[in-house]
Amino acid sequence: MCRPDYFAVEYAINPWMDPEAGADREVAIRQWEGLKSAYEELGHRVSLIDPVEGLPDMVFAANGALVVGGRVYGARFTHRERAAEGPAYLKWFTDNGYDRVHEAAFTNEGEGDFLTLDHVVLAGTGFRTDITAHKEAQEFLGRPVVTLQLVDPRFYHLDTALFPLNGHNVAYFPGAFSAGSQEVLESLFPDAVIADEDDATVLGLNAVSDGTRVVINAEAANLQLELKRHGFEVIPVELSELRKAGGGPKCCTLEIRG
Repeated sequence: MCRPDYFAVEYAINPWMDPEAGADREVAIRQWEGLKSAYEELGHRVSLIDPVEGLPDMVFAANGALVVGGRVYGARFTHRERAAEGPAYLKWFTDNGYDRVHEAAFTNEGEGDFLTLDHVVLAGTGFRTDITAHKEAQEFLGRPVVTLQLVDPRFYHLDTALFPLNGHNVAYFPGAFSAGSQEVLESLFPDAVIADEDDATVLGLNAVSDGTRVVINAEAANLQLELKRHGFEVIPVELSELRKAGGGPKCCTLEIRG
């Protein structure tokens, strides 16, 4: 995770961002601290990367890399405003002893568009990540990668429209995906939890599950009830200020898989 010491909405690179409205950094820091505390109270270990002045979106750590089996596939950002984040995150991994690190040749935004299950990586494309990066990630990670086409600009990253519930199932909003990708998801995950548009548009699917407990945006009321019906414990958090830049719990969280 990366503390939002320099968080601001100074430019618009997704439909959520309004530079004229801006954002309250102090509120964002308090909300981020609440998310970090929630993870720690659940028994998770949180490692921190130092924020870099001039990179207001660096708080969205999920975009910094994809880590599977101790292998680190680096990010290469679409927009110049975030370009320096990729090297900063790769340096953190090399400085912390990771020796299987790959600097991507193709545009991708880390776990924003790559979500890992037990035997497959789901990969989004359409707005940020080049489909060629899906092939590059598969070759480096040695794990099957399934491409999913995003079609609604509100859900510009895969992690805004879908999250893994555990190693073999997911929750998602069908309207974020092309017709063919909806069929792929239905085939792969016949027992998936389906979110409605109301919960999707408060980034309710930008959630983090450890297999039994789900950290989720507090406003996603219907989805929380549905998750409880499926046997999950729900931990709601308030990240409304960070949502002004298009981020939620998952955006703030890069999961490190050894």
